[in-house]
Amino acid sequence: MIVAFSVTPLGVGEDVGEYVADAVRVVRESGLPHRTDAMFTSIEGEWDEVMDVVKRAVAAVEARAPRVSVVLKADIRPGVTDGLTSKVETVERHLSPAAPDRVDS
Repeated sequence: MIVAFSVTPLGVGEDVGEYVADAVRVVRESGLPHRTDAMFTSIEGEWDEVMDVVKRAVAAVEARAPRVSVVLKADIRPGVTDGLTSKVETVERHLSPAAPDRVDS
């Protein structure tokens, strides 16, 4: 499965980067495949291991913030591995100028 999630500390002011870094650090230390962008961190693995990492990432922020908001989206697709890379590669292939289904306007 792939889980994209965002952890936002509330009640700590506008600059939340240091709190978010605590959550991302937990993800990176997990050893699971992951990517972080401006809005979400995506992590890939089996249900229990991914949810454990999400829970620990939330706990890391919760330890320093009075309130935490979490947004989570999951793609559960048994038998698929390396989805973080393959899903992006599929889209890029379709965007390629050589893609057979591309129609120029």
